Amino acid sequence: MSRPFRVLKYCVVLLSLTSGLTAADAPWIELGNGVPHFLKTVKTKKKAHVAFLGGSITQNTTGHTAMVPAWLEEKYPECEFTFTNVGLSSTCSMTGAFRLKDDVLAKGPVDLLIVEFAVNDDQDAGHDRQTAIRGLEGIVRHFQEANPEGDIISVQFVNIPILEKYQNGDVAVSVKAHKDVARHYKIPSVDVGMALAAATKAATMDWKKYGGVHPGKEGYRFASDLIISAIENSPEKTVKVEVEPLDWESFYKGKFLDPQVASWLGGWKFGSPDKDLLPLGGIRKDYTDYHALRSEEAGTMLYLPFSGSFLGAFVLAGPDAGILEVSVDNGKWQKVDLYHRFSSGLNYPRSVILADGLKNSWHQAAIRISDEKNPESKGNAATILFFEENH
Repeated sequence: MSRPFRVLKYCVVLLSLTSGLTAADAPWIELGNGVPHFLKTVKTKKKAHVAFLGGSITQNTTGHTAMVPAWLEEKYPECEFTFTNVGLSSTCSMTGAFRLKDDVLAKGPVDLLIVEFAVNDDQDAGHDRQTAIRGLEGIVRHFQEANPEGDIISVQFVNIPILEKYQNGDVAVSVKAHKDVARHYKIPSVDVGMALAAATKAATMDWKKYGGVHPGKEGYRFASDLIISAIENSPEKTVKVEVEPLDWESFYKGKFLDPQVASWLGGWKFGSPDKDLLPLGGIRKDYTDYHALRSEEAGTMLYLPFSGSFLGAFVLAGPDAGILEVSVDNGKWQKVDLYHRFSSGLNYPRSVILADGLKNSWHQAAIRISDEKNPESKGNAATILFFEENH
């Protein structure tokens, strides 16, 4: 028999929709095998590290990345917590998978990782199901291999299209993909959109109160209470799960490559992404601490050795973003348009696929800037923060 679902402020309203509701009856929270390693660490070692990975929803320092820690510190006053927020605006789960090694794992053992990318996979990246799975599974599997005693909670936040799909009896591609990854690995999944749809139907919450894609205080409280409920109601028995990947091409061996590992003869500049390097479009301060490799000249080339079955790039795509042409191992040239629908006024951060489905071995890529460009673009530029490899 499942035990009663203990809940907080907004969850009480949701759960009251059905009398005698238990954890098994709350479809917006799927506990899986819970977070038993984390709870054991908190209660026995009394020292725990919690990390938050996501886009700008996570980056907000007053949202769930503040509310969940506040609850943990109140709930477990004898435990010394370390909290790490590595939210980065506009990034998707694909970028997250390649960021994980440097931005999360390099910070030492992590006992609980709370990850969200469903909104950005939907509205920013526009990922299909395959890419959304490869991104989140890349994060989950890589994290589990590096932190076998750590736990993960997958949170799917909400935008208007995601909410409307639920209200019309459908599920957004990114949400379904992320929940399928969570189910496969039996990690907790918190579906804020489903919960908000139920609360809206019950007239206890609505989109305006929630606050928008970037939630207001009430919206973050609503989501945080759901995350907290997943932790509070977690099974405490430790269950080891070993499963094969949902997709063997998922980015669980992913890492960033410094663009300086490439070779070029001329036409490229390496420096800080400021107005000197990027004269057109806004530059978010989140990215000014990075360095970038940039060229504005059609025909300029670089050569990149890499290993694995995949090659990508994390770029800043501004008003002058161009088209790259890529040839791997002297193969056919493939075109990759860097321009994004949000590029017109901003050097927009995005991950792009340069080559995939390769033999898992060493490769040599030739990359050149095309003389063609997107009709909306003002130039042919490529601004590369990192290359991405998966092997």
